[in-house]
Parts: sequence; structure tokens; C-alpha cells
Amino acid sequence: MQAWLDFGSGPLFRFSFVLMILGLIRIFILTIVGMIENYQRSPDKIIPWRDLLNKTFSWLVPVFRVWSKRPLYGGVSILFHVGLILVPLFYGGHVLLWKNSVGFAWPALSLGLADFLTLTTIAGGIIMFLARALYAPARALSRKQDYVWPLLLVVPFITGYFAVHQSLNPAAYQWIMLLHIYSANVIMVMIPFTKIAHCILLPLSQLVTGLSWKFPAGAGQRVLETMGYDNQPTWIEKPRLEKEPKINVEVAKETVAE
Repeated sequence: MQAWLDFGSGPLFRFSFVLMILGLIRIFILTIVGMIENYQRSPDKIIPWRDLLNKTFSWLVPVFRVWSKRPLYGGVSILFHVGLILVPLFYGGHVLLWKNSVGFAWPALSLGLADFLTLTTIAGGIIMFLARALYAPARALSRKQDYVWPLLLVVPFITGYFAVHQSLNPAAYQWIMLLHIYSANVIMVMIPFTKIAHCILLPLSQLVTGLSWKFPAGAGQRVLETMGYDNQPTWIEKPRLEKEPKINVEVAKETVAE
């Protein structure tokens, strides 16, 4: 058992981590290249930088946006993502392992804060899974991986919490740690090949939209032709208000003449 733990936390961890980083770098570079190509092809070179930056910030820090629409689900989602990022990077045990591996580290979270974020991440993953499974509009838009990911992501958090806080016999502790280490490695390997890659693409999402969603010249007329409306007017004159004052044409002419 110890050999499997050493392999999972040693060579397999390094392989999974490097694969995740290289995969995310590849996606990032391809996204940048795609944006440059779209910009070069587009006849419209105007980029609303201020609007794109505001939208990017609102997506990265979506407190006000989610609070105004779905406050409960939005709050759960925010706490889930915060714990998902901070605990793996700043939990004291993880920071110590990193320091032992590479020789340097960074400040760690306090144990109390790490526990709070761990529990909120576990609860958030379960709630997000149930929301997709039980809420019809979300279920209609969900794919299989949308159900799998929330449950898979909480496995390292559940096993890590039990390993730290529960009095386990050595055999049970080893099994818990085995599941903790290998589930984390599986997640890192899968990140570049699934929708979770949005963790690196999210800051670019609004810029991609601003550069890509531009119709070429004449696109509007082609859409009308495709839909069979090319011979119909694209505007409809609004009817005048019933109480609109009537204008005496003769008086108006005399006034203009004067």
C-alpha cells in the first residue's frame, strides 16, 4: 500500500501536474491564435475595450450579477469555486509537500479557514449536482459530464477532510489517502480535455466573444434571403397615437411661408 501512495504522490503526481499545465498552455495559445485570426478576417477592427474589461471583471467576480438573478445558487457556486481554487493551493499540508518537492513555498491558509472552505466546497458540489438533477431547465441544458464533475471534484475534499480530522486506524487512513491522492491526479489529467478548462479560458471569454461574434458585410441580407424574407421590408412603421394632435396642413403651409 505504501508503494502505491509513494507512486501516486511522487511520479504520478508530477506527470499529472505537468500534463495539466501543458494542456492548459496549449488551450490558451490556441485561443489567442484563434482570436488573432478572427480579428484579421473581420472588416470591423473596432474593439470596445472598456466594455469587454467590465464584462470580464463581472464574470471573474460575479457577486453583484449572481446576487441580482439567483442569489442562493449564485452564492453556493461562488463559495464552491473559491474553495476549489484556494484549498488545493494554500492548504498547509499541500504547501509543505510542495516545499519538500521544489524547495520553496508560499503562505498557507489557517486550519480553521481551510476547514470552512473544504466543507463549503463539499456542500456546494452536492447542491450543484442536485440542482442540475432536480431543476428542469438546468437538466435540459446539462450533459453527462455536468453531473459527474461536481461529485468528482468533492472526492479529494471529503477524503482529505476525513484524513485530517478523523481518528482512523493505519489501514483505513492509507485507503483514504490513496483515494485522495489518485482522485486528485485523475482530476488534473482530465482538466485540459473537459469543460473544466474554462478555469484558464474564463479571463479571455469576453474578449473571444467581442472578436468572434462580428457579422461580415452583407451578412444581414444573406440571412434574410435564407429565411425567405428578402422581398419584405425589414421595418414596420409604428401606428400613430390616437391622441396625437392633428396638424392643419393649410395653416402649416401659411406659417412656413411667413
